Amino acid sequence: MIRGMLYHLGRYIMMMGNAFARPEKLSMYWRETVRQMYDIGIGSLIIVMLISIFIGAVAAVQFAYQLDGTLVPNYYIGYVVRDLTIIELAPTITCLVLAGKVGSNIAAEIGGMRQKEHIDAMEIMGVNTAGYLITPKVIAALFAIPLLVAVAAFLAVGGGYAASVPTGLVTHAEYVQGLRVFFEPYNVFMMFVKAFVFAFILTSVSAYQGYHVQGGAIELGKASTNAVVVSDILILLSDYIIAILLTS
Repeated sequence: MIRGMLYHLGRYIMMMGNAFARPEKLSMYWRETVRQMYDIGIGSLIIVMLISIFIGAVAAVQFAYQLDGTLVPNYYIGYVVRDLTIIELAPTITCLVLAGKVGSNIAAEIGGMRQKEHIDAMEIMGVNTAGYLITPKVIAALFAIPLLVAVAAFLAVGGGYAASVPTGLVTHAEYVQGLRVFFEPYNVFMMFVKAFVFAFILTSVSAYQGYHVQGGAIELGKASTNAVVVSDILILLSDYIIAILLTS
């Protein structure tokens, strides 16, 4: 098992080294990066919006339930929803969802090109296939996914408001007060650090699974599944490591 992990780690490092080599034609990479930014950002916006609104709503309702009968002020609902969303829910849940949507798509796209020998043909023509197929996706994700995480954080706070204020769990003034008290800008920095790290993980790992796929349709399906599973595991592991490093 350890030997297999080291083998894949070595191939992954070599692939990423080739991916970030000097591009043959910068304009070609730029066009592909813009296309990937549209696919990753705009293509994932609706699902991110829906999930974020309901995450914020559920967080507000659940915490209001926990506060029932206690001496904790009601404005803590807004405070907890804000910090829980910024620190953990927005970056982690959003990227776990994107690992399933974007990651599987990347693995299937590159893996299909490998099976149809498109990658072999490009290599014969002297194209750095790792650079052309992987680098634009990684760069696009590093730009688009943090923006999606910011949108997710904003909408989750709005979802908490929609679930708690109109239903009478808390007043408008109390919820807004909770959003304002004890605010730490450092938490926003932590959110974006997580977003950048998670974006790199889910795109590069998925690209690795597709780039080295062998066999037919069954193997391609397994590669897409492995892309999601491995990305999710690494995202959760890195989430724990980042939390230790940035909060100690």
